[in-house]
Amino acid sequence: MAKEKFERNKLHVNVGTIGHVDHGKTTLTAALTKVCS
Repeated sequence: MAKEKFERNKLHVNVGTIGHVDHGKTTLTAALTKVCS
């Protein structure tokens, strides 16, 4: 069987956050990735 070519048609973004514990980094990342996906 021939392999089909995988096409990436979604935007790829790395999100890095720095901050103290319990300052909303996970919430911010979840909100950003939900909006962008």
